[in-house]
Amino acid sequence: MRSILMEKTPARTGPQESRSWVQQLHREEEGLATAEYGIVMLAAVGFAGLLVAVLSSGTARGLLSGVVERALSF
Repeated sequence: MRSILMEKTPARTGPQESRSWVQQLHREEEGLATAEYGIVMLAAVGFAGLLVAVLSSGTARGLLSGVVERALSF
């Protein structure tokens, strides 16, 4: 990010030129937030699928039921 700013930052400009540079940088990054949310959602769905697969196995069910039985027996 820093190198992008350094490359595109004009050495000496007036306020109008400076404003257009900031607007151009903003336009280049417009869709990034949406893409980041999409990637996070895909990771969350993948993790949830993995969690369901692990917890639905017989071994995990036995471990979980043992934990619940021990907790209720106090």
